[in-house]
Amino acid sequence: MAQKPSIPKGTRDFSSFEVSRRNYLFSVLRTQFECFGYRPIETPTFENSETLLGKYGEEGDRLIFKILNSGNFLEGVSAEAWEQGNAKKIAAQITEKALRYDLTVPFARYVVMHQNELEFPFKRYQIQPVWRADRPQKGRFREFYQCDADVVGSKSLWQEVELVQLYDAVFTQLGLSGVTIQMNNRKILSGIAEVIGASDQLIDFTVALDKLDKIGQDGVVKEMREKGISETAIEKAEPLFQLQGSAIDQLNTLHSLLQTSEVGVKGIEELRFIVEQISAIGLQSTQLNIQVTLARGLNYYTGAIFEVSAPEGVQLGSIGGGGRYDDLTGIFGLKDKSGVGISFGLDRIYLVMEQLGLFPETIDQGTQVLFLQTPQLLAATSMQAVMQLRRMGIKADLYPDDVKIDKQFKYAERLQIPWIVKAKTDNRWEFKQLSDGVSVQLSLEDWAALIKK
Repeated sequence: MAQKPSIPKGTRDFSSFEVSRRNYLFSVLRTQFECFGYRPIETPTFENSETLLGKYGEEGDRLIFKILNSGNFLEGVSAEAWEQGNAKKIAAQITEKALRYDLTVPFARYVVMHQNELEFPFKRYQIQPVWRADRPQKGRFREFYQCDADVVGSKSLWQEVELVQLYDAVFTQLGLSGVTIQMNNRKILSGIAEVIGASDQLIDFTVALDKLDKIGQDGVVKEMREKGISETAIEKAEPLFQLQGSAIDQLNTLHSLLQTSEVGVKGIEELRFIVEQISAIGLQSTQLNIQVTLARGLNYYTGAIFEVSAPEGVQLGSIGGGGRYDDLTGIFGLKDKSGVGISFGLDRIYLVMEQLGLFPETIDQGTQVLFLQTPQLLAATSMQAVMQLRRMGIKADLYPDDVKIDKQFKYAERLQIPWIVKAKTDNRWEFKQLSDGVSVQLSLEDWAALIKK
């Protein structure tokens, strides 16, 4: 008995209907990326493990899919590693490559390897799949697309201002209003840790703080205690959980709290510049908020950080994020190349668009007209007409088999093809619209002009 086929958890097949909608999102993103001056690149599906490991923190490293070495991969495992049962050591000896976890670290590697070919600042966009060994759930997959825009080689805060505008431009073109861009700065988080006396536990502090919207204040406090952060430090940090008011109001409050921290004050001033410039330029369909508990779990961020939330009422996690990384290329030997970038979560944006009914009907349109095989219409004649319409940009097709007319009709109905052709007289064709059964006799040129209207 044949085995029932399946696919790995966290992966998906896509129907032609879904692919059309995804291609629409890709098209909008590419249009806006290029409008803002970003140029496309691509990197390999997998990287050397040493390129990826250690760049995302301990939690990120656990989610990286590793690729077993070719051939007898167990041959290189030492007896000592087997005896100790050291999984980490064994893994290092049987796998040298891994599927990419995101597009940012491979981009940093690309910049270092191609630095002599690039003009800085270098602005690139990248639309490719990534893989994470995460627990699958709604809106979270093990294989998914990231759509990134980054600029490297500039420390100017105007880049952050531009990236907020890029988010706004994309969501405006998609008709997706009510999106909120949450913003913070890792320097502010460093300043908070310094002021409360937890500088040596910055990573534990920020990882716990970043979960506020998921596990609440009580959950964050509990995790901080479990990480060994002192009660005094937690008590000093608690007022930040309820920070409210406009962006400027929050920044002013933060300034009074962090005035003794040089790094914290610098982070506040960087955010103030971005907020003031965005306020002067304006946004079309999105809103920019300050969220001081936003940390983002990736260790390489050093300045502004972003996280994008779906419109209110849509129960879904973030649909985008990013930030400034001052020395990501430094880990590969290229110093002083600050970068900043953002990512669009295509799969989650798709779910939001679908839930809100925002996909244009026209993108789901497949074949527009089907030529039937009938005694009054020879296949050879129809194929000539099909090719003529295709050259006019019309999606035309010919039913390939000489079968009963009812079967051809049902085929057109199932595929929701709006028009069929079943006869020709001189230079006029009988076009029938299936939605209302109305037939018209027109030349190919006149019918094509009618459809294009």
